[in-house]
Amino acid sequence: MEKNAYSIFESELKVRPDDIDMFNHVHNSKYFDYVLAARYDQMEAFYKMPMESFLESGFGWVVRTAHVDFKRPLLLGDVIKVRTGILTINEKGCRVQFEIEAVRTGKIASDGYFDYVLIDINSGKGCKVNEEMIKAYSI
Repeated sequence: MEKNAYSIFESELKVRPDDIDMFNHVHNSKYFDYVLAARYDQMEAFYKMPMESFLESGFGWVVRTAHVDFKRPLLLGDVIKVRTGILTINEKGCRVQFEIEAVRTGKIASDGYFDYVLIDINSGKGCKVNEEMIKAYSI
């Protein structure tokens, strides 16, 4: 993971049978699910500003760009560590980097980043990230 001024957090997940594709490893789309699940948990546990807080305020985070570099396959039953951290955050949105490690091998299965934009739920349009949000996520 790239070094930055923001904290990196870790969540542990387990590969489930419904994550497996016809080639007997985790389907590429599931890597997105792993990162999003980890971020959801980390928003509440570490930033103390869970997704529900945004929704109650009429805001939501949506993915604008996703980049995943697949390095090694994940297999049924693998326990994985999903590490994520903000790379940049400003009034236009944020970039969250991630890496997924297979505990079985101790090696990185994938890494990359997601660009998120804040939207107004009522209009569906992008809006500015306010200073309170930036401060809460700048740990």
